[in-house]
Amino acid sequence: MSHYLHFTDNKTKTQGADSTEATAKPKRSFYAARDLYKYRHQYPNFKDIRYQNDLSNLRFYKNKIPFKPDGVYIEEVLNKWKGDYEKLEHNHTYIQWLFPLREQGLNFYAKELTTYEIEEFKKTKEAIRRFILAYRMMLEFFGIKLIDKTGNVVRALNWQERFQHLNESQHNYLRITRILKSLGELGYESFKSPLVKFILHEALVENTIPNIKQSALEYFVYTIRDRRERRKLLRFAQKHYTPSENFIWGPPRKEDAEGNKAQKMPAPAVPSPNSQTSMHKKSKDSKTSSSAAPVSSKTAEDKKAAPEEPGAVTDRPCTEPSSVAAREDAEDGNAGNSNSQPEETTSDPTEKTESASPPEKDEEGENHNKDRGSSGNTGSQDEVLF
Repeated sequence: MSHYLHFTDNKTKTQGADSTEATAKPKRSFYAARDLYKYRHQYPNFKDIRYQNDLSNLRFYKNKIPFKPDGVYIEEVLNKWKGDYEKLEHNHTYIQWLFPLREQGLNFYAKELTTYEIEEFKKTKEAIRRFILAYRMMLEFFGIKLIDKTGNVVRALNWQERFQHLNESQHNYLRITRILKSLGELGYESFKSPLVKFILHEALVENTIPNIKQSALEYFVYTIRDRRERRKLLRFAQKHYTPSENFIWGPPRKEDAEGNKAQKMPAPAVPSPNSQTSMHKKSKDSKTSSSAAPVSSKTAEDKKAAPEEPGAVTDRPCTEPSSVAAREDAEDGNAGNSNSQPEETTSDPTEKTESASPPEKDEEGENHNKDRGSSGNTGSQDEVLF
């Protein structure tokens, strides 16, 4: 148990560590972006490894089997655990059963969802009813109340006490990520945007849970599969994020983008008198040698061989992302590329060594890495992040 607690302490430093350092500029996490890209795109290359009749998650929600290893049935969880915040806080094995995913969590007794099980779950009213009750229970634990069938949420009566706790217990940010993913898997994708918008408002506008803003922008927003909804949330966050120059999820500041372009543009070389003479002679010789060639062929060859002048306008697309939409398009178009080596984002050899290690898995099954700017082998960092 002590090893597990030590492991959990290390994990909670990943998703929420940067949020406690107000002065430090945040970094994008390559592992988070890759993990959420796979989720949004229905887990490319995912294969069901369980038999179709092994419907463990559905049978749990039908109150036919208890969750393991605790041996507690869903009805007992919903009736006796509701409002027991100490139990909900310190028990780390129920969350994988209440909010199942198509990926393995730290509780190896919990089973991954299968595509067949997802369809059966959606058709079972008894399971769906209990799933929404479980969602309500966890929202209340966070200090939030579900108010209608479209997923809108408001502050619960106990919001002050619970927000203070949520601001300090950053491992719950991992739970929120799992809950959002599970909502999308089991037919409640539309519930995610209202919850994420509410969290962003409380973190950025009301400043009631400021420590959550990094996780909200790095994880919660990117669980949403509708690109337009993600853009709306990013624009809202960019409007209220402080300091504004540290907002790395939206468009770069105009002056910064123009400054980068100016640095990348090479200065035109100043030709010396000797080089002018030699160039004149070379062009004169080439005219003599190619006098028999057709004019059209000579023109085509000159165009092909002539180097581009610095600052010349070309038809090549600009690779500098200039808007939230541009970054979203690049992210969804290229994040799945697994052939190129990602760029390194640090010059510190120690950090490079850490970034080469595989990501940690937390209690909710999310991939996190100690170095938030670290990279892996699935596509380049810019492709996945932006």
